[in-house]
Amino acid sequence: MTQDFMERIADALDRMSPRPPTLPNLETGNAFLWHAEPDFFETISDVECLALELLVGIDRAKDTLLKNTIQFAKGMPANNALLWGARGMGKSSLVKAVHSTVLSMGLSVKLVELQRDDLSSIPRLLALLRGANCHFIILCDDLSFSSDDPNYKSLKAILDGGIAGQPKNVIFYATSNRRHLMPREMIDNEAAVGISPGESVEEKISLSDRFGLWLGFHTCDQNQYLEMIRRYCEAYELKIDKEVLRAEAVEWQATRGARSGRVAWQFFVDLAGRHGVLI
Repeated sequence: MTQDFMERIADALDRMSPRPPTLPNLETGNAFLWHAEPDFFETISDVECLALELLVGIDRAKDTLLKNTIQFAKGMPANNALLWGARGMGKSSLVKAVHSTVLSMGLSVKLVELQRDDLSSIPRLLALLRGANCHFIILCDDLSFSSDDPNYKSLKAILDGGIAGQPKNVIFYATSNRRHLMPREMIDNEAAVGISPGESVEEKISLSDRFGLWLGFHTCDQNQYLEMIRRYCEAYELKIDKEVLRAEAVEWQATRGARSGRVAWQFFVDLAGRHGVLI
């Protein structure tokens, strides 16, 4: 074989083999989206988030997560956090708002969003972040597992018990509609048909135990729903008669058949558009 032929083979093999991922220039932003296969970071220059004071009805969760994040950003011990509960009540919004608040305090911490479908790439992501001179929050939004999901045990091992352990400069925040990250009926089935029902159930719910903080989110009442909208109007300087606002807001939630922070924000977006107010 000629030297030229061998070089062409080597070039072809280089193209077939993905290059190892590298950290982006961390000065380019404070938030990143992790993509797997090929592995790379996408810098998010403008993170959409509400101000912390606009999140209503979750005061305990706000205080707890903010304190935990400040500890972490200062290099002190902090817990992984699972934000679970009702849909549309601000779980992911709280993580982004807390991150923004910590940055405004002059502390440095990077937010990395990990998609549910990319969980298998967590070992590679952690290997990359482990040596970085920064603190990272990995956000797994809308996390849940089915009975045959292979990512379940790998994530559990990484959060607690793996040989390498969780890097000290990385913390996990996950949001889920399910307290134990899996359907209630799946846990019930394990208890009903397992050879050792107690052990089967313990195995299935043990992943959620890896999160030191459990922050519950519950549906809001009408007063909290209306207070959310009032704060939005105040923050964006939208002027409207109080009684008109109340009537329209109540009608909006009635057509949706539910009240939540998401429904309140959707109403305000419609209201702002009709009143010519930019958000």
